[in-house]
Amino acid sequence: MMRTYEIMFIVRPDVEEVDLDKLIEGFQKNVTDGGGEIRSTEKMGRRRLAYTVRKFNDGFYVLLNIAAEGKLITEIERRLRVSEPVIKFITVRMDEEEKRLAKIKAHRETHVKRSAIPVAQPARIVSMDAVAETPVEAPAAETPAAAVETAEAPAAAVEAPAEAVATA
Repeated sequence: MMRTYEIMFIVRPDVEEVDLDKLIEGFQKNVTDGGGEIRSTEKMGRRRLAYTVRKFNDGFYVLLNIAAEGKLITEIERRLRVSEPVIKFITVRMDEEEKRLAKIKAHRETHVKRSAIPVAQPARIVSMDAVAETPVEAPAAETPAAAVETAEAPAAAVEAPAEAVATA
């Protein structure tokens, strides 16, 4: 049964670019000879490692996306393990993740958010001259009485501590 896998491996930083290309081509040939399919190959370049691996602090990252059977993946992992330039590798089966993401995407497409539905509003045509000539009125919340109330509230707060001091 063909499944999708991601294989990421880190190659020693002292390996030349030509040797790195040969190493990648060798793994790709192993996959195709074993009946697998290379979906994509990505050379991510030289990066710093999170921690020291075999006395190296950085390395070349390579990501292979392949479709293959489990026996072929076991063979590729064996070859990665015995390959001297490869200092670390990980294999992840992606077909279950792709199924999960497809299920979530299908669920999201069936449910439409109410906020995404446009609300029809009546159209108004206003000329710029009419907008410039109309006076702007103050909002109802800011009346002079409301301004007086807000001005008196801080004064009352200031007076309270003074009275407390006078009575003491």
